[in-house]
Amino acid sequence: MTAPRIIPPTIPSGRLAARPQPTLTTSDGLVLRPWRTADAPVFLAAYQDPAIQRWHGRIPASEDEVRTWFEQYREGWQQERGASWAVTRDGDEVLGRMALGQFDLHEGNAVFAYWVLPAARGSGVAPRALAAVSAWAFGEAGFHRVELSHSTRNNASCRVAVKAGFALEGTKRSEAVHADGLRHDMHLHARIRGDG
Repeated sequence: MTAPRIIPPTIPSGRLAARPQPTLTTSDGLVLRPWRTADAPVFLAAYQDPAIQRWHGRIPASEDEVRTWFEQYREGWQQERGASWAVTRDGDEVLGRMALGQFDLHEGNAVFAYWVLPAARGSGVAPRALAAVSAWAFGEAGFHRVELSHSTRNNASCRVAVKAGFALEGTKRSEAVHADGLRHDMHLHARIRGDG
């Protein structure tokens, strides 16, 4: 039996799932929306990119598996465990993925993950999308702290985090195994509500 909590939750259970996962927009034309079944081919193709494969421990094997992942994303939202967005140009052309998961509603914490397709890299898509979801997380959703980790060898992800206002808090030694089969030290970046 779990002891009752004496501190109220940061985000009351059921508040997020009471509404559909939001579609978010940026002033410069990015639209972050839930994944659609029709996105399966581009999602699968993204994981054929060596740079995306390098930093991810799971890779879908088929469009059917991708559609299963999309269903898991929908269930994750309904169960208040996480959300995954297609980062698009004007709602159509998929440029990347932005995910916020590991929801801890009681503490008000969550964890980011993201990737951008090769053709969209270097254009600021990832930091703009990360900033947009962060604004939603601190505002409408009510989270207090959001964080992300990346290999210390992943300089591009580090630049994204810093550009989106995520302070480097430290290094988690030998924390994750990547596609090269090696353990990687991981940088931990975070923002809390009220950060400039």
